[in-house]
Amino acid sequence: MNPRTHKRSVAGPAGDLLCAIDLPHADAHGLAVVCHPHPLHGGTMDNKVVVTLARAFVQRGWRAARFNFRGIGGSGGEWDEGRGEIDDALAVIAALRERDEPLSLAGFSFGAYVASHAARAVHPRHLVLVGPAAQNFTLAPAPRGTLVVHGEADDVVPLSATLDWARPQSLPVVVIPGGGHFFHGQLALLKSLVLQHLSASAD
Repeated sequence: MNPRTHKRSVAGPAGDLLCAIDLPHADAHGLAVVCHPHPLHGGTMDNKVVVTLARAFVQRGWRAARFNFRGIGGSGGEWDEGRGEIDDALAVIAALRERDEPLSLAGFSFGAYVASHAARAVHPRHLVLVGPAAQNFTLAPAPRGTLVVHGEADDVVPLSATLDWARPQSLPVVVIPGGGHFFHGQLALLKSLVLQHLSASAD
């Protein structure tokens, strides 16, 4: 991703988890952990939406950690239907977060489901959920101030499913007109939305 990216493995509950850590050019504000889409449908930490989210955090001065869930791309273990994958995210946070360091979480699709549940345990400063898999997984309620982005024309997770999840929480959803699930041709717009959110909600 950039010359300041390095890979390492951390101990997970079902085996070692391969991580890529992207570093800013100056001292980091904190740690941002980004969760990738469904591992059984080709999702990895190198997914272009995941990388875009990591780049946005790095640009705003955060260390951004991407990782492969259990059983994917060098990570030990096997698919656990979303339960163990939440534990994977918490293990990465525990291994990489320095004491009292500010924490942010982000996730795309299935990764947004994981991030929503992990957030309940670690209370991140920022939570960014992109194309959340609200149709096939039960997302946790999101804290106030969460950025939720969804494509209007998403053919994997219908926008209506995310609105049904967000509505009882009075949680705003940013809709990208014409956007599909993978935001083809619109990654720059997605990145700009995340950058604006991080700037607006900075301490």
